[in-house]
Parts: sequence; C-alpha cells; structure tokens
Amino acid sequence: MHLLEVACLGKTLKLEGSMAGWQQLFWGDDCVSQISASADNDNFSHQFSLQSEQGEIQVELSGALQWQPFDLQYQLLVNEQLLHENTLTEKDIEQRQVIQGQKQPMKFSFIGLAGLGLKLLKSAKVIKVLFAAGSLAAYSWLFSIEFAIALILCLVFHEYGHIKAMKYFGLKTKGIYLIPFVGGLALSDDKINTRWQDIVISIMGPFFGLILSIACLVGYWLTDIEILAGLAVFNALLNLFNMLPVLPLDGGHVLKSIAFSINSRVGIIACALGAILGVYISYHFGLALLGFLLAIGSVEIFFEYKRRHLSELLPLNRYAQFVSILWYVTTLGGLSAIVWLVGQTDNGALSLPLKILSS
Repeated sequence: MHLLEVACLGKTLKLEGSMAGWQQLFWGDDCVSQISASADNDNFSHQFSLQSEQGEIQVELSGALQWQPFDLQYQLLVNEQLLHENTLTEKDIEQRQVIQGQKQPMKFSFIGLAGLGLKLLKSAKVIKVLFAAGSLAAYSWLFSIEFAIALILCLVFHEYGHIKAMKYFGLKTKGIYLIPFVGGLALSDDKINTRWQDIVISIMGPFFGLILSIACLVGYWLTDIEILAGLAVFNALLNLFNMLPVLPLDGGHVLKSIAFSINSRVGIIACALGAILGVYISYHFGLALLGFLLAIGSVEIFFEYKRRHLSELLPLNRYAQFVSILWYVTTLGGLSAIVWLVGQTDNGALSLPLKILSS
C-alpha cells in the first residue's frame, strides 16, 4: 500500500510497502530502493544517490514502521541535512485523498463502450427514477403493490446506511440505485484508504436494516398492525441474506477486510470458504441470484489474490478486528432474533422467514 509521499529535490518521493515486509521507494517514477519481503522492516533505511551539476547528492529515508496499530515515523536526509521529519497514524492514511492514475488514450472496444455506458448510467439522475420504477413494477408483478412499496422502502433504508457511512468518512456519493430483481446499490465517487472504512461502509447497511426492523417490531407491539410485523421480519430476512460471508455481499466485505488484515493467505482462504458456503446455499435453496453474485465475487477474490502483496488499503489493527467481529455478530444476532420472535406467531406468512432459515 501507499505509505508515504513527500517532496524531494523537485520530484515526489513515494514509499510503498505491505504487511508481508517488502518496501519500495520511488523518486518520481523511478524505483531507487527496495527492501525484500523477508527483511525485518520495523526499522527501515532507504539510501540512494543522485547526480547534479554540483556533484553527487546522498539521500536517505529512514524511520520505524508499526502496522498494528499503524504508526510511521520517518526522517528524510539530503547530504546528512534534515529535510523532512514527521509521524503518520491511521487517521492520516484514512483522510488521504486517493489520487487517480493518468487517463489512458481512448481505444475502441466493446468493454470500453460498456464502461462508458455504465458511467453515463451513473451520471444520469433520470436513470435512478427509471430503475426505481422498474423495481416497483417488477416486485408488484411478483408480489403486490403494497409489498413492493414496503420492499423498496427497506432497500432504500439499507442503502442509506451505506451512504451515511460514506459521508462520515468524507467520501463523495452518487446516491442510491434500485436494480430490479437484484436489490440496491450505493455508489461513491471516491476510493477508500483503509480496511476499517470498508468494514463500516459495508456493515452500516445491514445495521440500518436492523434499526428499521426493531422500529417496525416495536410499532407492531404497540398497535397490533400486522403489516408492521411483516415489514420487520421480511426486512430482517433481507438483511440476513446480505450478511452472508460471501463476496460481493456486505458480509463478504466484512469477512475479507478482517481476514486480509491478518495476512493475505488467511484472506484468500477465508474468501474461498465463503464462496464454497455460497455455492452450497445457492444449490440448497435454488437461489439463482446468489449464484450470479458468486460469479462476481469470484472475480473479486481473483483480483485480491493477484494484488495480495500490493494492497492499497491499510489493514485493521487488533482492536478494530475485535470490534468488527463483535459488530458483525451483534447485527447478525439481532436480525436472527427478530425472525425468530415474529416466527412464533400463528400467522403462516409471518413465520415463513423462520421456516426458510430452519430448512
């Protein structure tokens, strides 16, 4: 991941590194120093020389790096004179703006046209309305207009949880898109810098879903309006599905961020096991949609494996790993408890989610 960027002799000095131990130092676009993955880089020192009209210039970047919790102390010396000195923490990495790479010349291809079409879809507000109308029509055709409206409200509230988390981290958002027969999608213009951001953004959707289900359940207990109980239990089931530890679902992102924060091998194994679980559930319940999502998730796992030593995201520290697991289990338990509570009624429709889980 990108650890450090500082001005040095007219160019940018960039330090890249990973939990595996390797480091690379770039002056501009040139790699000027490297530390192998087998080295102990808690304390590091990069040295290189530059030629100038005044003669040879000696440059040294040295310091101490701790990953969990993240702490980077460094000194930049030029001809043994201190040029820069600072300490970076997780907050500094989290607030760093992600610099997009230079745009490549446009080439004609079907993939490029598809990408351009996707960008146009994302930027057109009218598409949001069309997608929402399509979702309403699709769910009304499958169920009823009343159930379709309730389902869309649940999806919007879930996606709003993701949007709220993105805004908390200062990320620019593009809003919520409702996709017929698939669900919803919350989009951001910015990229994240840390695994913690991925955890919070991913889990806030189901967590908002839990809050909505609790509110509906309390409303049902106070008023005996049965539709509130139905909204509570089916919304809980919807969010339970999203909490499955399968990429690209929210639970899969939580699993990925926790596992890859331990090390890349654990991350790959955990994601692969999640995919196997997804295949079993998809086959057992005949969920074609989950099978489609698994195909997307498999591509994501492949790219995570390819870039396992080049991750741009700061890993979770031990405390954040514990908090993430506790938050995940608490949300999962709360949603399951709502399904169980409502499932105890004599109403066959309200007990259906519990029967699905029991099967």
